[in-house]
Amino acid sequence: MTTSTDPVPGGRPGDVRRAAALTAELSAKDVRGIVLGYVDTAGVGRVKTIPTARLETAVAWGVGMSPVFDTFLADDSIVTTDVLGSPDGDLRLYPDLDQLVPLAGQPGWAWAPVDRITQEGDRHPGCSRTFLRRIVTGAAERHGLTFKAALEIEWAVGLGSAPAGEFLPAVSGPAYGAIRQVELSDYTADLLAAFAAQGVDVDQLHPEYAEGQFEVSVGALDPVAAADRSVLVRQTVRAVAQRHGLRVSFAPVVSAEGVGNGGHLHLSCWRDGRNLHAGGASRYGMTSEAESFAAGVLAHLPALTAVTAPSPASYLRLRPSRWAGVFTAWGRETREAALRVVTGTAGRREQEANLEVKPVDLAANPYLALGCVIAAGLDGLAAARSLPEEITGDPARYGMDEAAALGVRRLPESLPQAVAEFRTDRVLRDALGPVLADAVIAVRLGEAAAVAGLDDDRVAAAYRWKY
Repeated sequence: MTTSTDPVPGGRPGDVRRAAALTAELSAKDVRGIVLGYVDTAGVGRVKTIPTARLETAVAWGVGMSPVFDTFLADDSIVTTDVLGSPDGDLRLYPDLDQLVPLAGQPGWAWAPVDRITQEGDRHPGCSRTFLRRIVTGAAERHGLTFKAALEIEWAVGLGSAPAGEFLPAVSGPAYGAIRQVELSDYTADLLAAFAAQGVDVDQLHPEYAEGQFEVSVGALDPVAAADRSVLVRQTVRAVAQRHGLRVSFAPVVSAEGVGNGGHLHLSCWRDGRNLHAGGASRYGMTSEAESFAAGVLAHLPALTAVTAPSPASYLRLRPSRWAGVFTAWGRETREAALRVVTGTAGRREQEANLEVKPVDLAANPYLALGCVIAAGLDGLAAARSLPEEITGDPARYGMDEAAALGVRRLPESLPQAVAEFRTDRVLRDALGPVLADAVIAVRLGEAAAVAGLDDDRVAAAYRWKY
């Protein structure tokens, strides 16, 4: 069954007329083609493109693409489930006109995210964007909740002239160093200009910890738009870099040693315009509902890693004492905790207070990650869960008995371990539905099998340029 927010064959009322007007606007700006983008189960961005003149047809009747991509691995090999992975069938990609934007970093092109429906006009059960919208809509209908979300973007900047397959950092200097900012000043200035032209509000852009690493933080939006923005930001970072002779990687790690690229997820619950993470009677100003939501996320973290850390390379990043959040622990502004309670600055807490989920990287499909985190939180809300004792400092310092007493345990240390946790988590699997849940399992096990027997250096190299 579709809703008024889902695309339909022939187009929703007013969509075709709106597409015609947009076509004229885009053509006047010399936009020749439109990138139709979505993210597959493995977290790889996939696209089809159309001439700008075909936008009306695409909005009315979609653009064809095989459902086999739901079970593609990062190396483009294919695994199967009972209903996915065959060469049979077709889907229709429908661009979301609300999110269509000319690409400042790719002159001549515009970009739009897509929803995927069947040829019969039904929701495709493997469409992650449709899944996230369903979760958000259900939260509003059952709990009166809305959300604000944002995903941090970290990436490694390498020299485009490096030998094929290798990563050579494009900057020198210390972490967060002024040297790095100066050396890539032209690139980052052009990047800020591109974001501004595309309507992406940037909170901060700065050099980060690892070799050649930068980070951008962007403003929060509703979850579907936040996931769209995450994809658009990465498209822009990559395109602008290429114009400067640079190459970027969003992979969890670009080398086996050292700190990797995170994609920390920020989320807050709202009702009737009020942030439930501020001004409440529970710890650090949370309302009881916000605390229960946070407790639900914490409880489901072991299984969530199969979605938020979906690559074998993710587990080269998820190591203790690297601010990656690898223990089931929470704390206020504690950057080693998997769940960080961000209270915000005095005077702005009603706007800024949120939860940060740390064990997330940019191999994750942002629609799946946000949808599953929200589903976990809603489960905690329904069960009126309470958060356990807060931790401070690095949880790695606890001995076995002390950690057990605090409920602190290590998150999965490999992708197969994460899949085992996911298999036993009925809440997440039911939220995804059987088709999408089975695709997650099949793709994760396929990725693990693809690198079985490889040492850490070769695993890092296998995924270095996939994301």
